[in-house]
Amino acid sequence: MTIEILKRILLFAILCLVQVLVLNHIRLFACATPLLYVYFVLKMDRDSSRWGIMLWGFALGLTIDIFSNTPGLAAGTMTLLAFLQPALLSLFTQRETDDNLHPAMKTMGSGKFIYYTTLCVLLYCTVFFTLEAFSFFNLLQWVKNIIGSTILTTVLILCVENLNRK
Repeated sequence: MTIEILKRILLFAILCLVQVLVLNHIRLFACATPLLYVYFVLKMDRDSSRWGIMLWGFALGLTIDIFSNTPGLAAGTMTLLAFLQPALLSLFTQRETDDNLHPAMKTMGSGKFIYYTTLCVLLYCTVFFTLEAFSFFNLLQWVKNIIGSTILTTVLILCVENLNRK
């Protein structure tokens, strides 16, 4: 159990550093920002407690908020995603699957993992950019931000997952 906690802390630190030092400075086509730190909540085990996932998600979101100058935006959205993650994961796994399932391409299969990742990232981006805009005044830009960031983040997560697979 302590090895798993150390792995989570290491992943937490790596994702924070990569997001804050590199990915926050990338904005493709004035609408797509990679939000790789969502990967942390997606990789939580099936048997993890909901409050534990929410605590980890809130801590990661708060850390990103502190270094990105987005007060409460990432923390609130990560907490919501962490709350919904067990339900979203159960949509793509069978009931008779092992309780300590670790979401990955190896364990879930490529197709299911891609759908799971895309749905979670789309949900995250929708809530994140809705809270950021806090209005639907510029609807086209809002939709472009959601779609662009969802695609970019999903592709980045799948690349990282492929690297972990080998």
